[in-house]
Amino acid sequence: MIRQFSGRPWARSLSLLTLLTGFTFLLSCQSGSDGTMTEEEVLAHAQAIHAEAITIDTHNDILGNWGTPEIDPCTGTDMKVDLPKMVAGGLDMTFPAVYVGQGPRTPEGNAAVKEAAMEKFRAVHRVAEEMCPDQVAIAYRADDVERILSEGKRVYGIGIENGYAIGHDLSLVQQYYDLGTRYITLTHSGNNDIGDSSTPRGEPAEEWGGLSPFGEEVVREMNRLGIMIDLSHVSDNTARDVFALSQAPVIASHSGAQALASAPRDMNDELLQLLKENGGVIQIVALGSYLQDDPPEKVEATNALREELGLTDRGAMRNMTDEARATYQARMEEIEAQWPGPDVSTFVDHIDYVKNLIGVDHVGIGTDFDGGGGIPGFNDASEAMNVTVELVRRGYTDEEIKKIWGGNLLRVWREVERVAAEIQQQAT
Repeated sequence: MIRQFSGRPWARSLSLLTLLTGFTFLLSCQSGSDGTMTEEEVLAHAQAIHAEAITIDTHNDILGNWGTPEIDPCTGTDMKVDLPKMVAGGLDMTFPAVYVGQGPRTPEGNAAVKEAAMEKFRAVHRVAEEMCPDQVAIAYRADDVERILSEGKRVYGIGIENGYAIGHDLSLVQQYYDLGTRYITLTHSGNNDIGDSSTPRGEPAEEWGGLSPFGEEVVREMNRLGIMIDLSHVSDNTARDVFALSQAPVIASHSGAQALASAPRDMNDELLQLLKENGGVIQIVALGSYLQDDPPEKVEATNALREELGLTDRGAMRNMTDEARATYQARMEEIEAQWPGPDVSTFVDHIDYVKNLIGVDHVGIGTDFDGGGGIPGFNDASEAMNVTVELVRRGYTDEEIKKIWGGNLLRVWREVERVAAEIQQQAT
């Protein structure tokens, strides 16, 4: 049985005495009769390696009033990621997403989405620079991460989710870079002027057949500036075009392995092999429907419940009364009890799959917390160490765990920076 830890205050930097005590405990404990670690040994080793690793989550969403007194990530919130939860879970870095939903591809739509993106940029900067600069700072380069951590702070990176924020104005890529953007998810739900989405929302599934001509310019500009290209949410053909064009390794900031779950955002084996050739990394998402397909009976029961309560579209879900929400949650708990969904073990199954297919150098963690992510055992940032416990339990080495938690992402980021410096030097 997996012992799980919720909200326990693991400090990022354990004292040398604490580490030595942990390792002494490991040596003194009796292993299982078959040579495997005991539960106490697993915990002690996980605790030690979790403190040593640079732990990075590449994707969590923020609300419109995040970074205000209403939702203050410095002091604690009801959201799945805030600074107290990061401290409790030993999570060093997260990327608050500058997410913008797909809207009309018109001059008016592009102006509106730019302002929506700018509001979230302002929020991230406000938290890091005004509200609690003693607790967190923004990393603009990969090397900033270790420096900020050495100062006793947590780290924010910034990623844009949905290249729709660029509209059709290439100069915005530079502007967003200057504001701290270090990855851009090229599409979201719906095709845009950059390329085709994995979920085209009733549009032609192949509007561009992959990247648009403008999308090719965006990829080149991201390579030039040193912005990681994010393939989560893009169509397979868009991903293939990026692999063919990009001079730098890419990421999938919050996706899974399609061999284990049929979600369109997940990557199939062909794309994972291309990711390996590219030198990139897929960050496994902690969102149930991207980790495991529900059985037909569960789907039928869930759909029947939503029809009964009139929750037939996203608007109805958003506008539920507190009473209706409580009823829905209680009934869903009954459904979940009958057909249990994925948990932290299922999450690590995806890490296993990617490691076995293309190697441990190409897998990391990107939860999608507060954007739908959250599973039993890894339901918010305070439970991050449960992943390390499960990795130790499955025999992952210390080096592999460090790569998965942050080393692979930092390697890609540094290579993206190196390619950008080379491109800029060649241009002079």
